[in-house]
Amino acid sequence: MTSLWLDGVAPVADDPLPDRTPDVLVVGAGLTGLTTALLLARAGRDVAVVEARTVGAVTTGNTTGKVSLLQGTHLSRILRHQSAEVGAAYVEANREGMEWLLGFCDEHEVAYQRRRAVTYAAQDSERSKVKQEHRAAASLGLEVRWLDRLDVPFPHVGATVLEDQAQLDSMEVLGALVGEVRRHGGTITQGLRVRSVSKSGEPVVRLEDGRELRARHVVLATGASILDRGLHFARVEPQRSYALAYQWDGSFDGMYLSAGSDSRSVRDAPGGHLVIGGSGHVVGRTRSEAAHVEELRDWTARWFPEATEETHQWSAQDYSSIDGVPFVGRLPGGDGHVHVATGYEKWGMANAVAAARTISADILGDVPPWATVLAGRSTRPAVAAEAARVNLGVGVAAATRAAKAALERLPGTSDAPTAYDCGVIGVCTHLGGLLKWNDAEETWDCPLHGSRFAPDGEVLEGPATRPLRRRGRTRP
Repeated sequence: MTSLWLDGVAPVADDPLPDRTPDVLVVGAGLTGLTTALLLARAGRDVAVVEARTVGAVTTGNTTGKVSLLQGTHLSRILRHQSAEVGAAYVEANREGMEWLLGFCDEHEVAYQRRRAVTYAAQDSERSKVKQEHRAAASLGLEVRWLDRLDVPFPHVGATVLEDQAQLDSMEVLGALVGEVRRHGGTITQGLRVRSVSKSGEPVVRLEDGRELRARHVVLATGASILDRGLHFARVEPQRSYALAYQWDGSFDGMYLSAGSDSRSVRDAPGGHLVIGGSGHVVGRTRSEAAHVEELRDWTARWFPEATEETHQWSAQDYSSIDGVPFVGRLPGGDGHVHVATGYEKWGMANAVAAARTISADILGDVPPWATVLAGRSTRPAVAAEAARVNLGVGVAAATRAAKAALERLPGTSDAPTAYDCGVIGVCTHLGGLLKWNDAEETWDCPLHGSRFAPDGEVLEGPATRPLRRRGRTRP
């Protein structure tokens, strides 16, 4: 499963690991990590980036590439949990992130297309939710307008629209960032998975191969935090969603996203492509991932019958925070030297840059006012209730998987390989969750906190940092 953006991208060469103590070690070479590295390197800080896999291998390389201040029904969700002041700060953070990102693209000749962002109701039951988002966006200063009809082939009964947003190829952005980080003296080294970071004093970072690195600050730009301090893994919910690309002769003037729980994301892409996304679920908590992909295929065949040649199929993992606002700042237990960003809830293009601006400003000593508001937000009863819901889901998933394992002896289903077949023990190395076989991507997925592993047990994404334990032999 390769995304439209990752397909054919030239490999990034590696720099040697620094033989010094850099000012900042950034863990993760996606949009958050590379933007943070560039902002700090431009300010004269000595920066090194380490990446467990390859540049853009996880969320950034698998995005749908929408850069927008209208984010589905996200603003009304924030206002249900937080004050108008927090909502306004969130919009301002994303506005700054969007402006910086598109300005960077202009400076470095990275193509993007201006499009209007559209949140639409696919059926009457979704209309009130879209109306609520329309009011929330307007109350936060966005110049949205309401349309009852759209010039699109798929069903809809109303939409809120924000003009002059953008879409892009995320890997082209990362390629330009890599060049700029290096031009300002930073280094980027791939294939180095971080196992742990010391809790006090100047951070000591331990790598999977046993080597240690020191830095004055460590930035964890890894999607989910790979450190359990602050219980970030219990404050975000891992979501998996899917995307397909087709050869297509048409075009759109907008980026469309439905408001229902079984969402549909629709956009065009240069080179004559139609990109369809959605059909998401909590990681590891669905009977069949392949069924979600088939839902997208069936929907596309119904409403875009002329798009018959599927060119790409992929998926992405995102983390939703309990109040809709990302967690960005210093991680407990690091003497203020370990920084983290997570919880973008599928809106990482602008949020990643805003997080990079927050973290780099904290290190440099010039935090923007909106970052102070977001960091100081209170925990309302509604937020506590959402946290309880997320963690109740974790408990139910754990109990369900345990019961299934007791009945079947092994994770898996009758038509899927088992841990014995793969020669691994099907227990997550993070907190012991029983793994589920992902039949769309052929991976082991943890239904508790979203860790994912290759069939042979190697870590694909966290919060786990250790591979699955190997069995002495496979099943006879």
